[in-house]
Amino acid sequence: MSLVEINFDGIVGPSHNYTGLSLGNLASAKNAGKISQPRAAALQGIEKMRANIRLGLVQGAFLPQRRPDEAWLKSLGTDTAHAGPALLANAMSASSMWTANAATVSPAPDTADGRCHLTPANLVTMPHRSHEWPETLAQLRLAFADAAHFAVHDPVPPPFGDEGAANFMRLTAAHGEPGIEIFVYGESGGPFPARQHVEASKAVARKHGLDPERTIFVEQSTRAIAAGAFHNDVVAVANENVLFCHEQAFADRDGFFAELQAKMPDVVIVEVPASKVSLDEAIKTYLFNAQLVTLPEDGSSAEFRTGMALILPTESRDSETVWPWLEKMVAGNGPIRKLIPVDVRQSMANGGGPACLRLRVLADPATIDTRFLMDEAKLDTIRDVVATGWPESIDADHLDDADLHLRIAAARSALYEALDLTELI
Repeated sequence: MSLVEINFDGIVGPSHNYTGLSLGNLASAKNAGKISQPRAAALQGIEKMRANIRLGLVQGAFLPQRRPDEAWLKSLGTDTAHAGPALLANAMSASSMWTANAATVSPAPDTADGRCHLTPANLVTMPHRSHEWPETLAQLRLAFADAAHFAVHDPVPPPFGDEGAANFMRLTAAHGEPGIEIFVYGESGGPFPARQHVEASKAVARKHGLDPERTIFVEQSTRAIAAGAFHNDVVAVANENVLFCHEQAFADRDGFFAELQAKMPDVVIVEVPASKVSLDEAIKTYLFNAQLVTLPEDGSSAEFRTGMALILPTESRDSETVWPWLEKMVAGNGPIRKLIPVDVRQSMANGGGPACLRLRVLADPATIDTRFLMDEAKLDTIRDVVATGWPESIDADHLDDADLHLRIAAARSALYEALDLTELI
């Protein structure tokens, strides 16, 4: 079995809107009430996936969920015609596009039974995300239906909040070898909620059959959460044996680094000092909400032959503080050799950067339902559906428009039909 890293991006749904539902997400709050552009948002995400394929990376996708979520409203004793504005906004959220929160994934080399284990996040801390998991679970069970290679679990039950891979990292010397799995939880976020509960992280580790000697639980710093790092992936990202993080990401930085180095002596920690890039600037530009990837040696372009690359938002390139530091880092001949800015401004305005939009799965592509794996032709098909069916704009003050609801449902159905996934409609 040939294990490769596959990035599953969320296709931005046709209900993408700005209603500022995510407490602690500064971009979401700042842009509440603005006019969104669902079509442009989805097209930006498609081009991000296309660019990854051209780098030689393996790319997958998950599909938008039903919006408005009539079943969820019905469970609350109401419907789209009678729900108040706040409840309707929660039912209309397109936040499932941020698949870093879809699940926690432990690849086969790390687990007791030698299968890849996936547990969908319950996302109970935020009402607008708490009803995502049933459709996420359905897609995971279809995409990873091969029981010889995958185990897809039910989510951790309430009250313990689980936010998935956005609060999880994995380090390893090589794809086929056991790794160190790092679960990042919160105790306090000052004025904002700490969304990942340590008991949820421990439950996932037990369900996945992880070796306690190769598992670390580390607390995210209160300062980071209070500054707007509502998930760990806003202040840290890992790939292979490299951890790239902000100096103020973790509550006990020294203790965490010591434990990590003891368990993995060849780990390379690339830390951005607060004196060079403030926590506020790192969060504003989503410097760490980047995809840290290994570029294949046989990439399609001679420019991308070796080393790691940061696929990061254009907002980082535009920063007079962040970009010079990154350029100096790359010039230092460390493990990160390339900076690749991507335009995901519509997602960024709602508080999700390149890393938020993807879930990493280490697996053999031959064991996965091919309908969820992307190539350029399939991306062309998705692009055409989006270009004709996605609303061009949505006013957050008019989410009760019945015609809008019908258009959103029709657009979603057209996409599922185009990808031959009608059993999920």
